[in-house]
Amino acid sequence: MEKQSEDRRSRRSRRLLKEGLLQMMQEKRFSEITVRDITERMDLHRGTFYLHDPDTAALLQSVEEDMLAEAQALVDAHMAESTAERTLRPVLLPILDYVVEHRTIIGMLLDSSTASGFVDRLQKLIYRNGSRLTEAWFRDVSPEQLDYLMSFLTYGLIGLVKEWFGRGMDLPGEELVSMADRLVQGAAEGLLQM
Repeated sequence: MEKQSEDRRSRRSRRLLKEGLLQMMQEKRFSEITVRDITERMDLHRGTFYLHDPDTAALLQSVEEDMLAEAQALVDAHMAESTAERTLRPVLLPILDYVVEHRTIIGMLLDSSTASGFVDRLQKLIYRNGSRLTEAWFRDVSPEQLDYLMSFLTYGLIGLVKEWFGRGMDLPGEELVSMADRLVQGAAEGLLQM
């Protein structure tokens, strides 16, 4: 029983530290945020912070990893449908809902120069999953073609979301998903069916 109580307290502390970091990132540049800022904001002892992370960069990386794990779970839940229907819509719609729900955090992570590791890991997530789809849809794709196509598409999709955020999400989500699907399909077919 005592172990359960400790685990619950540990999870609560971890959640509060992450929330504190994200709140502070809305007020300051990441490089200016200290452990003290976060622990004072969330009314936690500094020792609690160091039980979980060695520094603020490790805490930020943990936040990023959580977000990417949730995104991967959404992709996994809809990958078979996308593969069978030869469209990204089944994957993109729940991902876009997730992005909208977490737009403040994702916007900060995409814009923060200190979170450039997030963009790199996001690119790898898109690359890995997009490669699976591309290989299922186009059987004779060479490794070189796949690399060029996926590099083009991953940065294009990230750029599309950043542009959408920058424009205040002016397009309806359904329209953005349709646009992204057409862009991806057009690029893949243009390169791989030449």
